[in-house]
Amino acid sequence: MVSVLLPALALLGLHFSSTPDLGPGRRIDLAAPGVLALAVVSTAFTGQAIATGFDRRYGVLRLLGVTPLGSRGLMLAKAAAVAGVVLVQTIVLGGLGFALGWQPRIDGVLSAVLLLALGCWVFVALALTVAGRIRAEGVLVVANLLWLLFAVGGGLLMPTSRYPDAWAAVVKYLPTGALGDGLRGALTGQGNTVLPMLVLVVWGALLTFVATKAFRWSD
Repeated sequence: MVSVLLPALALLGLHFSSTPDLGPGRRIDLAAPGVLALAVVSTAFTGQAIATGFDRRYGVLRLLGVTPLGSRGLMLAKAAAVAGVVLVQTIVLGGLGFALGWQPRIDGVLSAVLLLALGCWVFVALALTVAGRIRAEGVLVVANLLWLLFAVGGGLLMPTSRYPDAWAAVVKYLPTGALGDGLRGALTGQGNTVLPMLVLVVWGALLTFVATKAFRWSD
């Protein structure tokens, strides 16, 4: 539901409504990249945080912890699994977008793929940071609450430039704002993609370090 259904409903809602204001340009062309960004967060963060939290509760991670996998190996494995799910999401949601008239810039596809990959890395690292320190029931609440906050005020569905100036100055340097703005810039040709990529790399490195240091294999 979180991975496909809710992003699909968000795409339909943004396309057929006139609010929120997404800025200049065709509405579907601005909505589709934002929904792809939301889908990455749904799978890489919310889904992985909840799954990892309950794996830790039921002792699955404790068994993995005695293997050569390690926290870095676990993160790489989860990132690879997420990438596979994101590929399916992109096909499904992209197909829906095309059906609604989406016309992405072909010359921005490679940049968009790189941004999606960076997004997977960043939000898997965030998921493991949360799931590695909080009990499973808490992870369930925190992951779903953060998903809602990211969607509403994190720059995923709406360009950061449409927020009040004070918040826009902050959110564009958050991983959610960087991913949303980066995908919109790549697929519409109306924005810089270098800064969002740099922001995601910095967050990815920081969260990877925190996750590897703070992660606990059992409650």
